[in-house]
Amino acid sequence: MSTIAFDQFALTRIADFARTLSRLHQASRRRAVDDDQIDREFNVVCSSIWGYTVDDISDALFSNEDHAFLDSLDEAHARIFAAEQGYDLVDDQGMLTDWWGFCWMILAEKRGLLTPENRTAARAEIEERYRAAPNVIGVIVGR
Repeated sequence: MSTIAFDQFALTRIADFARTLSRLHQASRRRAVDDDQIDREFNVVCSSIWGYTVDDISDALFSNEDHAFLDSLDEAHARIFAAEQGYDLVDDQGMLTDWWGFCWMILAEKRGLLTPENRTAARAEIEERYRAAPNVIGVIVGR
């Protein structure tokens, strides 16, 4: 039996959460779309699915092997990896544009990195980086 035959109804279809994000990517092919708007919408999708965003997990929590794995992914291998973890990276037009970022989140979930403690540490790291930047006089944090 094939190891890549998955029950499509048992997969979490990320595209169902990413409709607005997909529309933004489509619009960006015709006109300028603010990258921050795309980033915010990507974070909305991640929050809806996992309750966490990429900003809630430090890169340093991933092993060198995990980084090498993520760097080696192409669309085909990403689709298989996601399906093995219970996720579908395809929408009506094909692979989701942000498939790599979603794989990052899927791997973080698989490694058990989506924890309140890791979120707190990652947010503190971001705040510190902002505070250390020249010309920054304050950091406003929404909690």
